[in-house]
Amino acid sequence: MKYHIITFGCQMNKSDSERIATLLEKKGCQSALKEGEADLIVVNMCSVRQSAVDRIFGLGRKLSKLKTKNKKLKTVLTGCILKKDKKKFENKFDLILNAKDLENWVKKSKKKKTGCSYFKIKAKSQSDSIAFIPISNGCNNFCSYCVVPFTRGPLVCRNHKEIIKEIKQTLKEKNIKEIWLLGQNVNDYNCPKNPKINFSKLIKEIDKIPNDFKLFFLSPHPKNFSNELIKTLKNSPKFGKQINLPLQSGDNEILKKMNRNYTAEDYKKLVEKILENIPEVRLSTDIIVGFPVEKKKHFKNTKKVFKEIKFSQAYIAKYSPRQGTAAFEMKDDVSLTEKKQREKELNA
Repeated sequence: MKYHIITFGCQMNKSDSERIATLLEKKGCQSALKEGEADLIVVNMCSVRQSAVDRIFGLGRKLSKLKTKNKKLKTVLTGCILKKDKKKFENKFDLILNAKDLENWVKKSKKKKTGCSYFKIKAKSQSDSIAFIPISNGCNNFCSYCVVPFTRGPLVCRNHKEIIKEIKQTLKEKNIKEIWLLGQNVNDYNCPKNPKINFSKLIKEIDKIPNDFKLFFLSPHPKNFSNELIKTLKNSPKFGKQINLPLQSGDNEILKKMNRNYTAEDYKKLVEKILENIPEVRLSTDIIVGFPVEKKKHFKNTKKVFKEIKFSQAYIAKYSPRQGTAAFEMKDDVSLTEKKQREKELNA
């Protein structure tokens, strides 16, 4: 049987797809470069924005056409899937497993025989130079706009020894130049077997690996960016001098409604500390425009922070209501036209 994986969303989804590939190949499947060559198509979806969900509907129609040509074709939907979306996709896919389902399925099917867990599945890396290493899964923050706690569940961290082992094994097999540590709240890491090993100490352990590579991580939360972490990054020979530090909004009223647990002033002070210690660091950010009740005066504060900090890059998203989140209960009162205009202004 030949399989083909289609991946949407963040680097964590890409990492999940690499582990899915390993599972399928252990079952004797072979990779197909094109959808039309496959007998099994796995779609790894993202639910962060409605536009991402809409793309799956469009893809579902395409897969139905492929099924008319290949009667043996089976389709699986996985990734971050909300319950309401799961029901809508039931008639479009043969099997639906969200990220939590996939992990539980692996544990149930493998644990008795091999002691295997989802994190222990060896990833089939899609790159010869970059490796994505998940150090945790899920999140406890419940930002009011975010579905991750509902699709991936609470924060679960890996044993630091497993992480180090995977990095060493990956470096042994390929000429990897970049290691990316992944987590929905990556700097909230604490080793479950040894709580003394936090994110800073994990980086120090990775620094001991002799291979020539650079270390990066996604996505940190400002409230967990400690002085200890800044000092560790300053002294780290592996750190790639790049940080994506999500701001989401530069207005305190909006940040409170987002349940971000910091103010714009807190964020700016943190950036000052980072730049004082690592002046050469490239700082990027994530922003949501058009969050409920975001007036022009609120947006001006975001623009002000942009001008003050001068990010090297920004990932700007237009707010999209997601059912089940706290923000879904708020009125989506900023027009799409206005959201596009605010996105344009920040890009400029």
